[in-house]
Amino acid sequence: MERLLWVCFAGALGSGARYLIGVWAVARFGNAFPCGTLIVNVVGCFLMAVVMRASLALATFPENLRFALATGFIGGLTTYSSFNYETTRLVEQGTPLRALANLLLTLLLCGGAGLFGLVLARRLFAG
Repeated sequence: MERLLWVCFAGALGSGARYLIGVWAVARFGNAFPCGTLIVNVVGCFLMAVVMRASLALATFPENLRFALATGFIGGLTTYSSFNYETTRLVEQGTPLRALANLLLTLLLCGGAGLFGLVLARRLFAG
């Protein structure tokens, strides 16, 4: 039960962060391209790699903390369903090149962020 409460609390924080990043991105970049979703997915991929590597490398990493961060905060922060909806919406709006750009940027940047997070975490938490 304690783990569930930590996951729920951290998920609320992740969801709040996702909302604030989305509001900031629209104010900063406009709404022609889903920059907020791209940002949270890239950051989420990086953070997931760091958290999971740290939890595997450090025997003292609390299991409840791993669940709170990975399932809760990062799960609340990242938004694959929003990514999917916004990409298909760009196609429906007659801007397939923007949809393709969103798809490719998300795959490349999130993949790169995940690899970077893994490399960084391996160096920080060498085990």
